[in-house]
Amino acid sequence: MTFAIRDIVTFRGEALFWSAILVSNTLGTSMGDFLSDSSGLGYAGGALLVSAALAVLLVLMRVPVVPNVLLFWIAFVLTRPLGATAGDFLTKPVAKGGLDLGTAGSSAVLLAILVGLMGYAHLRERKAAVPAPDATEPNQVIRQAG
Repeated sequence: MTFAIRDIVTFRGEALFWSAILVSNTLGTSMGDFLSDSSGLGYAGGALLVSAALAVLLVLMRVPVVPNVLLFWIAFVLTRPLGATAGDFLTKPVAKGGLDLGTAGSSAVLLAILVGLMGYAHLRERKAAVPAPDATEPNQVIRQAG
């Protein structure tokens, strides 16, 4: 099943959606704080642990027994501590286990990562598009499967 926000049209559906967002964000934020401050893993260790958990979820997507809705919400919760621990790792002083890039430096690093991922996605999409054999317009393309 797909998940589309525009399909939530009842008060009950909206209340459930926003409650789930609130709870998942709160869980994720508290998990990130615990991993980086109280667990002894530090910022980089916490980010690596959450990244590994997200990688496991990617593998579990191929297991038909595990519901995709469950995987979605677990991933949704895990993105919060990943962002918190990775952000802290970039901004906190070296003495506390960070890289001390500051706000501008960490924003530049994250912007570079974002632009790189967007460029990769664009190139991948262009490779997947091939000209249609009987296209009447020169800009008309079809998508390859896969």
